[in-house]
Amino acid sequence: MDASAFLHHLVSLTDYRQQVIHIERIPHQGAIFGKLDNLLHPSLQACLESLGISALYSHQTEALNAILAGKNVIIATPSASGKTLCYQLATLDALLHDKDSRALYIFPTKALAQDQLRSLKQILGKTKDLSRLLSPGAMATFDGDTPQNERANIRKQARVVLTNPDMLHLGILPNHQSWSKLFRNLKYVVIDETHIYRGVFGSHVANVLRRLRRLCAFYGSAPQFICCSATIANPQEHAQNIAGLPFEAIVEDGSPHGEKYFTFWNPPVIDEAKTSRRSSNSEAAFLLKELIQKEIRSLVFASTRKLTELIYIYTQEQLPPSLRDKISPYRAGYLPEDRRRIEHQFFEGELLGLVATTALELGINIGDLDATVLTGYPGSIASAWQQAGRSGRSTHSSLSFLIAQQNPLDQYLMRNPDFFFSKNFDNAIINPGNPYILKPHLLCAAWEKPLEDKDEEFFGDSSTMLAELEQEGRLRKRQERWHPAPAISYPAQDINIRATSGQNYAVIDGREGCLLETVEASVAFFQVHPGAIYLHQGESYLITELDLARRIAWAEPRPVNYYTQTMEIHDIRVTKLLKEKDCHGVKVYFGNVDVTITVVGFKRKKQFTEEVIEEEPLDLPPQNFPTKALWFDLPKKAIDKIADAGLDFHGGLHACEHAAIGILPLFALCDRNDIGGVSTPFHPDTGKAQIFIYDAHPGGIGIAEKGFEIVTELWHATLKAVEACPCADGCPSCVQSPKCGNNNQPLDKEAAIILLEELVA
Repeated sequence: MDASAFLHHLVSLTDYRQQVIHIERIPHQGAIFGKLDNLLHPSLQACLESLGISALYSHQTEALNAILAGKNVIIATPSASGKTLCYQLATLDALLHDKDSRALYIFPTKALAQDQLRSLKQILGKTKDLSRLLSPGAMATFDGDTPQNERANIRKQARVVLTNPDMLHLGILPNHQSWSKLFRNLKYVVIDETHIYRGVFGSHVANVLRRLRRLCAFYGSAPQFICCSATIANPQEHAQNIAGLPFEAIVEDGSPHGEKYFTFWNPPVIDEAKTSRRSSNSEAAFLLKELIQKEIRSLVFASTRKLTELIYIYTQEQLPPSLRDKISPYRAGYLPEDRRRIEHQFFEGELLGLVATTALELGINIGDLDATVLTGYPGSIASAWQQAGRSGRSTHSSLSFLIAQQNPLDQYLMRNPDFFFSKNFDNAIINPGNPYILKPHLLCAAWEKPLEDKDEEFFGDSSTMLAELEQEGRLRKRQERWHPAPAISYPAQDINIRATSGQNYAVIDGREGCLLETVEASVAFFQVHPGAIYLHQGESYLITELDLARRIAWAEPRPVNYYTQTMEIHDIRVTKLLKEKDCHGVKVYFGNVDVTITVVGFKRKKQFTEEVIEEEPLDLPPQNFPTKALWFDLPKKAIDKIADAGLDFHGGLHACEHAAIGILPLFALCDRNDIGGVSTPFHPDTGKAQIFIYDAHPGGIGIAEKGFEIVTELWHATLKAVEACPCADGCPSCVQSPKCGNNNQPLDKEAAIILLEELVA
């Protein structure tokens, strides 16, 4: 059944409830080929012919021409456009021309590194000349799973090392003497899935890469960087921020693709008064059931491992017995042999459908698909297209469904599909200079090789942070060089590059007393508070006790059908105004703030329907941290209008704050949990009514600053989201926040609309 026929089938079903909101037909595109300025090594030409590649796409030749001309390049084209071939050909060409050259490939996950190693070896096996590069240990992954007895050989012999940022930070850079052959001859550094490196994680990775460049300079090399990314709004800027070097961006896609029908699917309303909608999870199970019954090869994306299993089970229950073994869950946590077995079954057609976590949006090859189903907007337009792009890799027609969840972001997109389809994607934002992130990397850099004034080339002016590290007794200055203090031992092991704080809570299995994992202190109260359900390798654990003094969370396995969500109260103080501007007569500010967050309770919510089962109070100490925020005044005209109408001004502020925080991720690649907000009719630091939106990470990561830059667009989008929601008094789709510590009181939707109308007037 072709794509349009399947959509016609769906809307003709007796239980169809007008879920199809919008269908975007993306037309077929033929291949656009390009020409290389210089021929590749003859062995590579022969290899391409054996792979059936008679010509390269225009973006591939543009990228290769720039790389071979010595430029750093970021290729930001859609999923399945052949980005991998760009860096594989450049690397192999270098290896064939220079027997000493080396390459370092960096992937965000171990699974992706393994997948790309298999891909590389398949290319090398195509011709006799290339197969000589396949000597034992010449191409190898180096990560936490690499056996100890193989590591020394990889360090000495590997010409292409595939790793992840964590291993580069922890295992390779601090032991650079053992890797001297790699550093001395490093020709290319490949950073795949560059759009993944944003926020705190991206800011850490940017500093890891500066440490890498510094050590390369010490060994006499200056490698070129090749980045591959999903389509984002600022590829050149993002690559330059990540690597600290100038880049050329390749963004015009020359690869062919079939016609695609991208469908926005909004679950039906089941409670008119509250505008409560059916769960996106049950809608995903319904769609997968229909796709499988029509023998359409499909992949469903779910946000968590637990939901992956639940959607799989719910779909299986709806399928006739003859089709139940045609689908499978597929997620991290499975043994490699199980994952390979499922992949093989899918390739061979034994399976028709997979339900997977979002990790599969990355480039792991699972063959050509006919349909993808996204259970909830994945948080960025880049990720949404990345997931949708897993179907339709060949030239026939394909389907993608985006099923909305009940939150302001998803509902805004359902009502404004043009925003999604016409927008030039979102901005990836990092802040490598955040002192909470840069300072520990300076200590790591000093451990690797004493710091000197000339290292400003890599880390910028960090004299203040170096002085602080000296004052803290962690660095010592001798002969104009900064050395780690004698007591400092292997500082990299104390830094979690996926978090801002170096402090952790241990999650202990109370039955056996063994360590399950560690949780960063800044998020511990939200994830491992007493009563929390914590997921570890797909299993549910109940947190029975949180020992604040020893930083231990005690957990017990507990199979449950609910999850937990904290409720918080936020307070904010302005410490320094950095910027201000006037937008249509309204003053908007950006500056340094101190934030205090108190977790006051939590909700138990049903795993599949998201219905609130009950709420419980918590007694936890407040957390305080400095960060960056934007804030703005409220128009006097709006305040007067609200008073004349007898509406609740405080409720209007509160509703406006919730809605704006819900919408800001549309403009920046961030998660709703990366930002927070405060609204008040009178703020002691400003002496007036104010709405604040701040970065929820110590030191700030650039999101609030982006919000300051595009604040009028944010106001317009927020007004649209609130105004268009059909609810009477405000609901989770527009102005209610599930995390609100004041239980969404007071809220006044009408007053919020007046405020927003005057802000954009």
